[in-house]
Amino acid sequence: MSKFKQLYKPLLDNAQWETPLSLAIEGTAFGHWLLEPDSLSRRLQRHCDEFTVSLIEQKKIDSTMLSADERELIGDVDCLLRKVILMGDGQPWVFARTLIPLSTLTGQESDLEQLGEMPLGFRVFTDSSARRDALEVANTGTQAQPLWARRSRLWINNKPLLVAELFLEQAPVYSKERQC
Repeated sequence: MSKFKQLYKPLLDNAQWETPLSLAIEGTAFGHWLLEPDSLSRRLQRHCDEFTVSLIEQKKIDSTMLSADERELIGDVDCLLRKVILMGDGQPWVFARTLIPLSTLTGQESDLEQLGEMPLGFRVFTDSSARRDALEVANTGTQAQPLWARRSRLWINNKPLLVAELFLEQAPVYSKERQC
């Protein structure tokens, strides 16, 4: 799975994040995927027979490893870095990179460090306090062959996480039919 890190991590690192409004994605065939306010994992699960998560990497990182805009969103804090591939019927659909401040991994949220190959969205969005804000999107591909990404801050019990998701070529977001 390290090929995913080599291929897709640079795309997220170099993404030119913009507001959904500035890219006018609302009402487009793919916009409803990028604007999904709830669990992307649950939504993807509805589009396949077998939904799985492959954990690529999980480690603690120093705050100096965060970009300036990441520090603006979650603070100048040490984090747990989690990288996964979300897969539908064996096809890689989403490369996700999550930053969880170590201060978020306290109390009830200490279990976030033990997710392994369980989708983050399955855990976060079962909590009634869960919400999403600071949603940004980017086309990391070309106009002719877009490769969409989104980044948002999730909150659980008023504790932040930062999730960046790159929708890979096989993902349902690129299906010609408008799917829920």
